[in-house]
Amino acid sequence: MSYPEVSVIIPVYNEEAGLQTLFDRLYPALDELGTSYEVVFVNDGSRDRSAAMLRAQFQQRPDVTRVVLFAANAGQHMAIMAGFEHCRGDIAVTIDADLQNPPEEIGNLVAKMREGYDYVGSIRKDRQDSFFRRYASRAMNSFREKITRIKMTDQGCMLRAYNRAIINAINSCREVSTFIPALAYSFAQRPTEIEVAHEERHAGESKYSLYSLIRLNFDLMTGFSLVPLQWFSMMGIIISMFSALFVVFLAVRRLVVGPEAEGMFTLFGIVFFLLGIVLFGVGLIGEYVGRVYLQVRHRPRYLIDAVLEQPESK
Repeated sequence: MSYPEVSVIIPVYNEEAGLQTLFDRLYPALDELGTSYEVVFVNDGSRDRSAAMLRAQFQQRPDVTRVVLFAANAGQHMAIMAGFEHCRGDIAVTIDADLQNPPEEIGNLVAKMREGYDYVGSIRKDRQDSFFRRYASRAMNSFREKITRIKMTDQGCMLRAYNRAIINAINSCREVSTFIPALAYSFAQRPTEIEVAHEERHAGESKYSLYSLIRLNFDLMTGFSLVPLQWFSMMGIIISMFSALFVVFLAVRRLVVGPEAEGMFTLFGIVFFLLGIVLFGVGLIGEYVGRVYLQVRHRPRYLIDAVLEQPESK
């Protein structure tokens, strides 16, 4: 049974407007690699004509195209997980369908993998995003590295390459919620990064809202580190020490000066501040408990409606 060298995994969610352009650029770029390849599209429950266009593309190039159709939206990272479970190549390359990462860059990642690296990340050069997204991303990259010790210069770029050993390790994990680039980095023995071009979105709009980005970063922080809990514990110890000193100060002041009604508002302010910290801590603990809750239910991470593929030759 022959398997391709390169598998390109592309999650698709409501990308009808740009899919044809993706097809027109992707396949010629892969043909130029001069090696065997397959393209694994994962339709993440799109509500537009994306699924129909993927079916049509499969009929045009069934020899190198496979399509996994989800029954409902499960999220980008679950779509990539499904792509990993269905791909057959020695090298898997993930890329978004919005053409912000040019398909022509895939060859550079494959060439780097052939040098002996097991994981190749990418850094967007001349990033074509808004000022807010660029600098918010930079801040989150720095914050994530301090907490998780995972060094990814550009965590938001999904144009990455993984070798078969990394893919098999990821497939063995049964996490309900995870951040794939960070998970792969934790398994990698020889990771590296390269710069890649970045273009404006060809059509449509970003599927990541501000809430989705915050949610994703919470998954990253709580899924790969206990540092947030440790930081909160240390904060609680420090605040408790200062609170004890403050209580002693108030007791001494009452004995020396006497009762003071004017200090009531100061106490209210301090109490509200401490309550805010407590509520934040409860939410943080709830985040970890929620991850355990999702995991122990053992529900499927995604539901597959159909898989379009050509029968394997033996």
